This record gives sequence, structure tokens and C-alpha cells, in this order.
Amino acid sequence: MSAGRFTDEQRAFTAAVTDFCRREAGTREQRSALTGGGRESHSPELYARFAAAGLLGVGIPEEYGGSGGGLMDQCLLFEHLFHGLAPLHGAGPSHTVAGIYKHYGDEQQKKSALAAIAGGTVMSISISEPQAGSDAAAVTCRADRTAGGYRITGQKTWCSDAQYAGSILLVARTDRAERRHDGLTMFEVPTDSLGLQISPIETMGGREVNDLYLTDVEVPESAVVGTVGAAWKQIMAGLNGERLVAAAQGIGMAQRTFDDLLGYLREREQFGRPIGTFQVVRHRIADLAIEIEAARALTYDTVERVEAGTDRPEELVRRTSMAKVKVTETAKQVALEGVQLMGGYGYATEYGMEEHLRASIPATIYAGTNEIQREIISSTYGLR
Repeated sequence: MSAGRFTDEQRAFTAAVTDFCRREAGTREQRSALTGGGRESHSPELYARFAAAGLLGVGIPEEYGGSGGGLMDQCLLFEHLFHGLAPLHGAGPSHTVAGIYKHYGDEQQKKSALAAIAGGTVMSISISEPQAGSDAAAVTCRADRTAGGYRITGQKTWCSDAQYAGSILLVARTDRAERRHDGLTMFEVPTDSLGLQISPIETMGGREVNDLYLTDVEVPESAVVGTVGAAWKQIMAGLNGERLVAAAQGIGMAQRTFDDLLGYLREREQFGRPIGTFQVVRHRIADLAIEIEAARALTYDTVERVEAGTDRPEELVRRTSMAKVKVTETAKQVALEGVQLMGGYGYATEYGMEEHLRASIPATIYAGTNEIQREIISSTYGLR
């Protein structure tokens, strides 16, 4: 951490997160026991201990049970969680949901949802559908008005951590508006709702995401979060923060992969000396270190600009997309180099480098694919 960029409180906070991860999930044996041998990306029991330690409420105002803090604090949290390999995947969508409630929830919703998140309840968010991924405006899951609220029917997909969540913030179409981005509404749907089926999707990273099947799921009027028909604007308003949190996660991933690789290169000997002393290896390590530091600088400089609020919106959108692309591509590059430099041990599960590689690949996809980010970046230069 840069001595000048972060406050004493932020340095103390990240030290506490680092210590927790080291103590509770610092060994492969601990992480295996918490995740069913790596099958799960989230440990409810560890999440409860993390919340009890007062580390989960960052970014949530004190009056709603959190410890306060802004975007910088949240990015520091996720960088160090991912560096520590703590199986607390549910923290990501929960903090995204918390941001939406902070800005668009009514007072009762804030009191209920934000306090629950700070206390250790996982909450998920669901936008994507089988035919609505990068084209999120193509949502067809519909919510029809009833006498007491809404009836929701349809299918959602790629919903992170819904199997652990207390509720899901779900986007459904309430109106066939002329403009396809209009007519979308956010609803809080409890995961025990009658008519809701949650089906985990098997991926190379284990069970992280889910299909949701909704058949006549009834929710009251009070389940609407924000303004009816304005979900698209609400989603767009939070994208800068979401992308920067994803970038911070990528920094943690890249740095942890680099640290593990460096440890191996210092210890593994061939031809009578550590392989890290060979020039071809030293130079590749130097290049990776440069890329990680460049990615970190871009990310945290952009976080500072977002919090300052003095840049033009178009400039902030450009920089947040740049940070997301740069960091996640760097994390993947470090992991690929790690596998190569470790040879056969690079893809042996015993050493964990292949696990770093598997984790780095979806990072270039979630929070908006890197292809979409490049479209956004180029459009800010007038190339539409």
C-alpha cells in the first residue's frame, strides 16, 4: 500500500482483513475444509465470523449497522480478501446490492437490507437472462401488477451466490416501453419465495453462479427498490463502483499469484541453482511486477477521481472501464506466466497455480466483459 494514498485507518483496516484471512484461511487445508474440497466459493461459517469481526460493514453507513467508509475502503477490502484467498465470494454481490439500497432504497428498506448485509446476510443481484447478457436491456422476465403487488415469471441466469442469499435484487420488465431500456424495475425477492427455484451452474470455478426459475412469484408493492420502470438508470449509476471493485479484486488475485510464483522460483532448483536466478526468468518476473503496479496505480487513481467527483462523467466511465480491463487482463497474464514458469507443477493441483488461472479467466467476463469495456472506452473517443 502507498504510504501517501491511504489513511492510517485504512491501513489498519487492511491489516485486520489480511490477518483474518491468514488466520482463518491461510492454508490450503483450511480452505479445502471450508469449501468442500474447492467445490464452493463461499463459506457461510467463515462469512459469519468475518461479519462478527466487524469487517463486513465497510461502505455501509453507521446508522444502518455498518462502519462507514467510501469506495476506496471497499476496494481495499476486496483487494485484500482476494489476495488472502478467503472463500467469501458472497461479499461481492452483497456490497453491490448495498450500494443500490443506499442510493435508491426507502428508509425502511435501508434499515432492513443494509443492517442485514453488515450483519452477515448474503444478498445477490440478478440481471442476466439466457438471451440478455451483455445486452442487459433485452430482459424479458416480467413482473405483472396484482391487487397487492406484483407477480414475477421468467428465467434469470449467472446469478452469483443465490444459493447462500437471504434475498435477490432482481430486475424484471414491468412495461413494454417504446425505448427498450425503459420499463425495467428492481424487486427484492426473498430466496424462500414460493415459485422460485435456484439451480447451481457447474463451472470450472465450482458452484458460484445459478439459474433462477420464477413461476408466479408473488411480491408486495414494498418489494420495489427505487422507481418503477427506472432500473436501467439505477444500474448504470452504480457501474463505476462495480467495475472498480472488480478491478480491486483483480489486483488481489494478480498480486497473490505473483507472490506464490515468486516463492516457487526462489526455492525450486535446476542446474544447481534456483530457477529464479536465470535471466530469462528474472526478466519475465520484472515485466509482471511492472504490469501489476501499473494496474494498481490506474485503479486507485481512478477511485480517488470518482470519490472527488471533479472529472467529467465520460472521463470517469472511460477510466473505470480501462481499470477493469487492465487489471483483469494482468491477473490472467500473471497466472498464465505462472503456469509456464512452474512447468509441470504449474498445472498440478498440489501447488495451486492452476487454481489461480481458473480464477483469473472469469474475472475478464463478470462485471461487464472486457470486450464490452473496450466498446465503452472507444465510444468515449467518439468512435460509435
